[in-house]
Amino acid sequence: MNCQQTLHHGQLVPNRLLRGSPQPPGPQAALRFDIYRKVPKDLTQPTYTGAIISVCCCLFILFLFLSELTGFITTEIVNELYVDDPDKDSGGKIDVSLNISLPNLHCELVGLDIQDEMGRHEVGHIDNSMKIPLNNGVGCRFEGQFSINKVPGNFHVSTHSATAQPQNPDMTHVIHKLSFGDTLQVHNVHGAFNALGGADRLTSNPLASHDYILKIVPTVYEDKSGKQRYSYQYTVANKEYVAYSHTGRIIPAIWFRYDLSPITVKYTERRQPLYRFITTICAIIGGTFTVAGILDSCIFTASEAWKKIQLGKMH
Repeated sequence: MNCQQTLHHGQLVPNRLLRGSPQPPGPQAALRFDIYRKVPKDLTQPTYTGAIISVCCCLFILFLFLSELTGFITTEIVNELYVDDPDKDSGGKIDVSLNISLPNLHCELVGLDIQDEMGRHEVGHIDNSMKIPLNNGVGCRFEGQFSINKVPGNFHVSTHSATAQPQNPDMTHVIHKLSFGDTLQVHNVHGAFNALGGADRLTSNPLASHDYILKIVPTVYEDKSGKQRYSYQYTVANKEYVAYSHTGRIIPAIWFRYDLSPITVKYTERRQPLYRFITTICAIIGGTFTVAGILDSCIFTASEAWKKIQLGKMH
């Protein structure tokens, strides 16, 4: 049986063996997987419109990139509300810081009394407190730090703890600070942590009592590391009245009556995840170039069609 033969590497080999033998894989085989086929430059046509769109596209991408980069670097404060006692390790106590000036009442007459619904009744609290004379001893500035129970109650500045009650005590005052829990100094959190700070009652009736009714709201601040700080915001309402004792004498006082809200406010520091930033940048670049390409193609197609119409009119 005759068969055709071919000279291969100096030997005669049947053609059927050459056709059936596997060819060694070459680098050209990998080109089949290229989905980004390139068009030779001599087949492309630059236009002024395309140049303008390209520049605007790059500037727009740069603007969006810088905006997203700023948002990625900046720490975001997220707040939420829930019902719970956040600071369970406090032993049911809340730290209070009070700073108040009474410019017309001697320091030996000023005292702090604390009472609540758990049966606490303390007259003339002196622990962690300080009295600073004002106006050559005529007035007094009271600064104190103390704790209260997490139950409704009150604390008040009065002359109740004085050895001898004055004839006409003057309770006009200025509140410099009244805060509960830790002091939060965070620029992005604007809360009522010292709602009574700066309250001025110097022009009120000297013999009047003042009632400040406080609604205390537990507040938690959690930073990026997960560390939590516990503080308290509060709302305030006040009234002024003249109170008489059972003997008919006027004994004014500055009352701070408080109650706790069951709602807790939590502020959490968060930073945008890196994968979300990368995803957003990719979407910006891809979407902008796609829209710009569609716009450029529409303009180019319309201009070519207009040119053909003009040429048809000339002929």
